Amino acid sequence: MWRSEPVAPADSFYQVRPECTDVPKTRFKIKAGKTLSERKWRAAFNAEGQLDIGKTLSRIHRGGIHPSIRGEVWEFLLGCYDPKSTYEEREQIRLRRRAQYTNWKEDCRLMFPLIGSGRYVTAPIITEDGHAIQDPIVLLQTNPGAQNGPFDPTSNPTPNMDVEPIKNKKEIQWKLTLHQIGLDVVRTDRTLVFYEKQDNLSKLWDILAVYAWLDTDVGYCQGMSDLCSPMIMLLEDEADAFWCFERLMRRLRGNFRCTDSSVGVESQLNNLASITQVIDPKLHQHIEQLGGGDYLFAFRMLMVLFRREFSFGDSLYLWEMMWALEYDPDLFSLYEDPQSAAEKDEGSKGKPKSIRQCGKFERENLKNAGKNSEAPLPISVFLVASVLKDKSTKLLTEARGLDDVVKILNDVTGNLDAKKACTGALKLHKKYMKKQVPKKP
Repeated sequence: MWRSEPVAPADSFYQVRPECTDVPKTRFKIKAGKTLSERKWRAAFNAEGQLDIGKTLSRIHRGGIHPSIRGEVWEFLLGCYDPKSTYEEREQIRLRRRAQYTNWKEDCRLMFPLIGSGRYVTAPIITEDGHAIQDPIVLLQTNPGAQNGPFDPTSNPTPNMDVEPIKNKKEIQWKLTLHQIGLDVVRTDRTLVFYEKQDNLSKLWDILAVYAWLDTDVGYCQGMSDLCSPMIMLLEDEADAFWCFERLMRRLRGNFRCTDSSVGVESQLNNLASITQVIDPKLHQHIEQLGGGDYLFAFRMLMVLFRREFSFGDSLYLWEMMWALEYDPDLFSLYEDPQSAAEKDEGSKGKPKSIRQCGKFERENLKNAGKNSEAPLPISVFLVASVLKDKSTKLLTEARGLDDVVKILNDVTGNLDAKKACTGALKLHKKYMKKQVPKKP
């Protein structure tokens, strides 16, 4: 007789430190028959290892992903692997990427030897003109029998500290960010038992440091540690966690690009204003009258995808539902190297995209593609719009200034339902598209 799989509380997978008593409980429930379980996940692959992504997406939308398989499912949702690839092909890609990450990390280690050492810096290491600052404060990895604490450079000097000033502008810029990454790392998800281990903190620092070296346009910005942290927890191999984070940043890096006159997320805030104006003109007018027409109060929600508005477990549940809804089967081709992508394009010319393999939100965008010349908006903007819509009455009656708007939105922290938020976002998207898309004559 077949037995259902044991159902553990979702919170048990992301343990909170006992002294942190004010952390919101996770609302996400692991539901047998609804949540994508390990058994259902394995059954979604054929003998060669090709994945039926369409069936998987609908199950994720119904009940999320079981925490025990979250990491490997996310790799598909974020486009690390093509669902049509075989077990053997994925293993080759995985090994190649791990080697690539190791090489990049070694390049960074040669410039600053604390990369990969299990330690990280929380104080500046160079001046803006490239001169080394001696005696940076460095935290040590936990060792059995040793106490954690600031690194004492007089007793164990940091090796290979630069004596000559650095001339390379890229290297100067990178080294100027390393301590900021360290400061953010020690503040990221500190309520979780996982980050009591110095080794996990240093792994997070290493990945962010390597990414900052590679992405010269964006480098490192506050908020990236919040996006990267779950990858460290869900994927045991550091290189796999890096590539998952890198794929997520391909979607979100525009939010972090800054110029002298604007912040990257500004365009999404403008989109949010447009959506609110269409679906709730009275609320939009009220927000404008309060001086919030730039919608900057929603900056954090969009920047780090609701990490602060949900418990840790619920934010992961929200993310995977968003990615399942937005899933595009061409994602992997878009993310692979140009030669590989060109070969895939050549082989798929004339073949229409299978709508069954798309997420529900993406399917709606495809239906409207011929009617709307504008690029589709991300579901995250509609999620924020659904939160505003949900709080519309309270905002209209109680908000007498922007401080009140911020306070009302801060009160949603820990009280949002991820499934309800996604359902609301889909409804608003449909309503917005109907009002925006002109009817055919």
